[in-house]
Amino acid sequence: MKKIVSRAIVVLLLWPLLGIGQEVVKNNQQDFDPIMYRQGSAYRAASGEPGPEYWQNEADYKIDVSLNDVTHTISGEIKLTYTNNSPQDLDYIWLYLSQNRFKKESRGTLTTPIQGNRYSGDTDKGYTFSDLKAKIGRSEALNSYIITDTRMQVTLDKPIPANGGVATISMNFSYEIPESGMDRMGQQKTKNGIIYSLAQWYPRVAVYDDVKGWNTEPYLGAGEFYCEYGDFDYKITVPYNHIVAGSGKLLNEKEVMTKTQINRMRQAEKSQKSVYIITPEEVTDYANTRPKQKGTITWHFAMENTRDVAFASSKAFVWDAAKIELASENKCVAQSVYPIEVSGNDAWGRSTEYTKAAIEHYSNKWFEYPYTNAVNVASNVGGMEYPGLSFCKVTAKTNGLWGVTNHEFGHNWFPMIVGSNERLYPWMDEGFNSFINTYAHLEFNNGEYKGNARKPRANLTYFSKKTREGINTYPDIVDTRNLGNTAYYKPALGLYMLREYILGPERFDYAFRTYIKNWAYKHPQPSDFFNAMENASGENLNWFWRGWFYGNGNIDLAITGAHKQNGGYIISLSNLGEIPMPVHMKILFEDGTNKTLVMPVEIWHRGDTWNYFYKTDHEIKSIQIDPERLIPDINSANDSWPSNSSGN
Repeated sequence: MKKIVSRAIVVLLLWPLLGIGQEVVKNNQQDFDPIMYRQGSAYRAASGEPGPEYWQNEADYKIDVSLNDVTHTISGEIKLTYTNNSPQDLDYIWLYLSQNRFKKESRGTLTTPIQGNRYSGDTDKGYTFSDLKAKIGRSEALNSYIITDTRMQVTLDKPIPANGGVATISMNFSYEIPESGMDRMGQQKTKNGIIYSLAQWYPRVAVYDDVKGWNTEPYLGAGEFYCEYGDFDYKITVPYNHIVAGSGKLLNEKEVMTKTQINRMRQAEKSQKSVYIITPEEVTDYANTRPKQKGTITWHFAMENTRDVAFASSKAFVWDAAKIELASENKCVAQSVYPIEVSGNDAWGRSTEYTKAAIEHYSNKWFEYPYTNAVNVASNVGGMEYPGLSFCKVTAKTNGLWGVTNHEFGHNWFPMIVGSNERLYPWMDEGFNSFINTYAHLEFNNGEYKGNARKPRANLTYFSKKTREGINTYPDIVDTRNLGNTAYYKPALGLYMLREYILGPERFDYAFRTYIKNWAYKHPQPSDFFNAMENASGENLNWFWRGWFYGNGNIDLAITGAHKQNGGYIISLSNLGEIPMPVHMKILFEDGTNKTLVMPVEIWHRGDTWNYFYKTDHEIKSIQIDPERLIPDINSANDSWPSNSSGN
């Protein structure tokens, strides 16, 4: 009996501590839990860096093709040298055949709406192949190959050895150049000839990585690209009167340029202002501006450690160039090629100025531009990026031309330098690029086009739509009407909030630069980015990744009252949205002074309301949440106290 009584007394004494009979307290841990398995490995460290055993395969290309401007065809040969640095032997190789997207029976054609879609267009093109060979070392190794839509599997009769084994695949290929190449390539007619924009123009190897092995998602339309890095050596044979602009360094300028043009290029390499290589008046003066007067001529380019190359060819080009200033003093030149119709200073006459400014801005702020040239091509393409070369709409002018030029060259950082998988994670290139574009808009020419920078609350209607989709929706699955938000605007806004509202510029910039440096010329995954930003900034951001990047919720912070107490005020806050956020407040006093206060995100750990005692002997006139409008709070009506006050 004594034991029973003693136990009863103990239980009664511990009753409040045990929580027996108390109301269950709800906490918000689910908002702060990790969003995915992010533990490090030998390949990818938990710190967001490549691990000590990180590996990446290499793809080197030698390509020699001819462009026929009568039949509008490309034909030639390619040799891929593929180095298997993975720890697995490989029995086969997957190649991408992007030109097969233009076949009537392609998956992309069959899944694209007929009208009103960027990715509709030519459907009677595609590759033809001959003389396909494969070798392991010097030994013949081709077993068979099969083409499935936009992919080719080359099966080998002996594996490519792990940890450095080398295979070569060679073939002849040809195709007719689409007129409308899904807004990524094609033909632009001008009064002096066609401008050919050539991209996705050769068979290229798919990426084999440590995350999912072979990445073989078909080329459907909205999903862009995921490419291995390597060295390119390519030759383009064209009619004698064509000018070719290509990714990389021109190796044979003495064979394809006149002495006058070479001298002008040397001048441009030292000039802060654009220098004509071919003036508007010289465009059709082939007798004096071409080293050959008939037949064909071959332009030879090379580019190292790049994931792709593209080029343009035309007899209609005006050509100008200027020096790009880099901190390292590495030689770099901005160039533009465009038809005479758009050569004025309200249009393409300023293209090189825009290109130079964009490259210099991103180099100074984030990571130095690694290539020797940055070429802007007036094209049928609205805007599309490739290493060292961009296609931009021929009709773009002033503000519009600056905007598209700035955006496409920003892509040299994402995904050309930081080589993410665009086919699955477009937000890691389009979103990151759109984010860095914002600061270039604000800076260019003392803010000439700062209106291009979108404000955080400029698109609140999207966040209230029932049809909205999350950032993590794949580009070929997302409703095309939402792609601009899921891939571009919303992720860019997320980084903007992270820099300007959550971390501050100093911590954010250090972390973001660290991410770029560590993953330059490599293949980061979303988890690598999340880990990199958290480790370098010293902040657990699970709540932000979950809510903004992997959720479809909204931000709605509210101030519900400010009640005077002895020695100060109790300020009552609520989180009415699905995403917890720190709370920035501007407190305005009756005497005209003000105070800025930041409440950390942790106030939402244990619930969606928070009372804060603000000690002051001043009379508060008003309080405003997010006074600088840095977050897309969907309900501004509850952001101030009193409710009819702006807090300013």
